Amino acid sequence: MNTTKQADAADVRQYLTFRLAQEEYGVSILRVQEIKGYSAVTPIPNAPPHVRGVMNLRGAVMPVLDLRLRFGLPQAETTKFTVIVVVNVANKIVGLVVDAVNDVLDCDAHSIEPCPSLGAGVDTSFLTGMAKQGERLVALLDLERVFGVEPALAA
Repeated sequence: MNTTKQADAADVRQYLTFRLAQEEYGVSILRVQEIKGYSAVTPIPNAPPHVRGVMNLRGAVMPVLDLRLRFGLPQAETTKFTVIVVVNVANKIVGLVVDAVNDVLDCDAHSIEPCPSLGAGVDTSFLTGMAKQGERLVALLDLERVFGVEPALAA
C-alpha cells in the first residue's frame, strides 16, 4: 500500500499557472526560478515586437519577452498584477511578462490530455498538452518550442 502512494506521488507534476488575456497557461514549476514584480526593461533596437528588451538580474543580463505578443494577443497595459516569471530555458535565464500569476497546479498523468488537432492553420506546437481539473483547462507550454525559433536567445 505504501509503494502505491509513492508511485502516485511520483506521477504528480506541478505547474505554475498564469493568465494572458482571458486564457490560463502553465509551465513546469521545475523551470521557474522566481517571480518578480514588473520593473523597467531596456529595449533592444531592431528586436521583434515580443522581445521587450533586457534587464539586469543580480548582475546577469536577461532577455525579457512578452508572451502576449509572442502568441499574437493584443498588447496590454502593465498593471499591479503584471509580473515577470523568470524561467530556465535550455540553460538560459529568460523573463516572461505575464498578466498575472494564478497558482501552482498539481496534475497527475491522467489529467493531462494531448492538444486537440485544430487544423493546419493553427500552431499548437508550443503546447505539451491541456491540464484538466473539473471545468478548468490550462494550456501547458513547452518552453523549448516557445523559444526554439527565437533568434534573440541564440545570440
